[in-house]
This record gives sequence, structure tokens and C-alpha cells, in this order.
Amino acid sequence: MTALDQEGDNLVALADPGRLYRFCANIVHGSCNWLITVECGESFCVACRHNRTIPNLSDQRNLILWRRIEIAKHRLFYSLLRLRLPLITKAIDPTGLAFDFLAPGDQQVMTGHIGGTITINLAEADDSEREKQRGAMGEPYRTLLGHFRHEIAHYYWDRIVRDHATIKTFRDIFGDERADYAEALERHYSKGPPADWPNNFVTAYASSHPWEDFAETWANYFHIIDTLEIARAFGIRTRPRVSDASAFEGSIDFDPYKASVEQLVHAWLPLTFAFNSINRSMGLNDLYPFPLSPLVIVKLTYVRNLIQRHTGSESLDDRGALRAWQRD
Repeated sequence: MTALDQEGDNLVALADPGRLYRFCANIVHGSCNWLITVECGESFCVACRHNRTIPNLSDQRNLILWRRIEIAKHRLFYSLLRLRLPLITKAIDPTGLAFDFLAPGDQQVMTGHIGGTITINLAEADDSEREKQRGAMGEPYRTLLGHFRHEIAHYYWDRIVRDHATIKTFRDIFGDERADYAEALERHYSKGPPADWPNNFVTAYASSHPWEDFAETWANYFHIIDTLEIARAFGIRTRPRVSDASAFEGSIDFDPYKASVEQLVHAWLPLTFAFNSINRSMGLNDLYPFPLSPLVIVKLTYVRNLIQRHTGSESLDDRGALRAWQRD
């Protein structure tokens, strides 16, 4: 976040006073407040320029739902920038990333990923409709942010796992993705997950196919690092009243975006135990309803190491991420 001063038609960001900025063009819709440098040839910020299709904004309901989608998408992009993951639009490279945000009409709109294009059904931004779908699918958790983190995993699997040297390790950990995908999904929805799925997968859906296992694990890695960063910013720590409190005490004195999975899990487990209990005291669902078995932790380690190895450098700190559009 930065305070701003006006200088003519441009903006001075007090967090980075050496350059002049302007707002992303989507400021006019109240859907983005990110900045771009005045010398940048783009009208849209690093997050918004990946939009290929947005809904008809003359419909007030569409505008409201699209704004909610953009909030989730921008949170995703903050993490992508911090992790230095490659970002390129389809306008520059046909294998790049694009988003289609579609309102359901005569044809059914399916949220998903194909060929670098992530489609989000606008109805997912309607809380009541999303809860209806969550119940129908038997899911403990369904959010816009969760959709983005899951679908972006499929995009990066294509870019940094498929056809790369890590594919053998991927298959050793997640299984052979060459198994028939349609058949696997049909089996999952007709017969359900295996009874022992919590021992091997972070969600029941992850058990359907190695691609979905990777995407669900990737999404949970993002859940963990982003939530721990916020907890760290607020100075949250856990000190339960048990006989050996030191075994459960969780202190977040590290940057989660740069931490090992061992550090993450050591802080994450007591934090989620606490917040799940707090949610239950309010009659709410658990904040984090996912099991972290030893095998799931191995999978999280694969995702963490994959990202760190591919980027070839440490993740950006939070201040660096705020200026990361300058490299795009």
C-alpha cells in the first residue's frame, strides 16, 4: 500500500517517490487500484492486462460480481509476483495467460483451465450460488480465491512441469498424469474418493487424478503462505495452555514466501487449530478444513521446491512485489 500525491496528471507514490505513476485503466470501474509507471506503454496493470473477456458492465449485477472476482484475482497476482513466477499475456505469446469472466446465459459456463485460458463463471462471485454449488459438490471449502489458486496451478503445470526434467519426480509423487482424465473424473463422481484419501491427498477431489492432486496441493501452498504472511503482519502467535506448550507454540518470525515447508507446517498447524476452534465457537465452518498428512507435506515440498527452482532466485520481499510490474 502507498499514499499518493498528485503531480499534474500523474501520481507520486510516497513508497517510491523517484518515479511517476498513473492508475490502471480499470480504476474507472472501481475494480482495480493498482499503479503503472507513466512510461509504461500499457493501459492496464500487470494483473488486469491478462483479462481477455469481461462481462457486460452495463448490467449492474455483472459489475458488482466482476469487482469481487477482481479482488480475488489481484490477491492471486500478488503471490505470483512475490514468487517471481512467469507472467506473460496471450497478446504477446499464444502460450501465455488469459482470463475469461463469463456470465451464464443460454450456454453453461464451466470454471476451468484449457490452453492457458482460465474461465471463471461469474455466478461464482454470488455467495448464495457458490454455497449452493459447494453443498451440491460436497466440498468443505469453495471460494473465488480458491478457484484462482487451483486453476492457475494447471496453467503452471503446463509451463514448468510438463516436458521438463521434473516430470519423473512429479510422477513418483503424484502419479502418472497420462491416465485417462475424463475416465478418472467420471469414476470420482460416480464412486467417490477412496476411503483412506485423507492419508494421501489434501482434498477428496485431489484423489481423482494427478493433475487435480497437483492443483489442489499448489492451491493449499498458496493458502498457507498468504495466510501466514497476514498472521505475521499482525504479530499473531499461538501459546496454548497445555502441559508442554512449547511443542505447540507457533511463532511466525520468518517470511512465509521464502520459508521451508518444515517452517510453514510448524507455524501453520497450531495457527489453524486455534482459528478452527474460534470459528466453531461462532458456529462457522473451519477456517482450514484440509488434512496435512505426511504424504501431503511431501507434495507441498515438491510444489515449494518446484517454484523456487524454476524462478532461479529467492522470492521478492513484500516491498519488492509492490514494484514488480516494472519488470513486466
